[in-house]
Amino acid sequence: MKAITHLAAFTLAGSALVGTSFANTLEGWSTDLDKAFKDAKAQDKPVLVEFTGSDWCPPCIMMRKKVFSQKEFVSAASKDFILVELDFPNGDPEVKKKNDPYAKKYKIEGFPTVILFDSDGDEFSRFYASEHPSTEAFLTHLKNSLEKKDLD
Repeated sequence: MKAITHLAAFTLAGSALVGTSFANTLEGWSTDLDKAFKDAKAQDKPVLVEFTGSDWCPPCIMMRKKVFSQKEFVSAASKDFILVELDFPNGDPEVKKKNDPYAKKYKIEGFPTVILFDSDGDEFSRFYASEHPSTEAFLTHLKNSLEKKDLD
């Protein structure tokens, strides 16, 4: 009986850990920038990349909660963009290390930074996500960015 109790506790603890690691990825978002650029080319869609510190950056945490995790946002934004989250969490050094080359390549100076790329991978807009702290404001900014890009 004691062994069964320990086994059950171990199983529940393992499930909690697995659940936590999956909970870090936002639904509807990719974490693979290279694949996103390939998909963008194939679908002729721009790419929205958010550089975030999900477990230490207060504006990043706020944006995730109020905007990026909202079904309304993901549904609307994914019609026009391939969504990518590149995280730099203090609690997961492997993820941080994996994404570090992108932060260097794109000269990220603060978080949460959003870069919009066209389907060829050329940057056409860059801003701090927290400048648009609601789903409505963020979607309006994305629409305006696309319209401005099309005029250029």
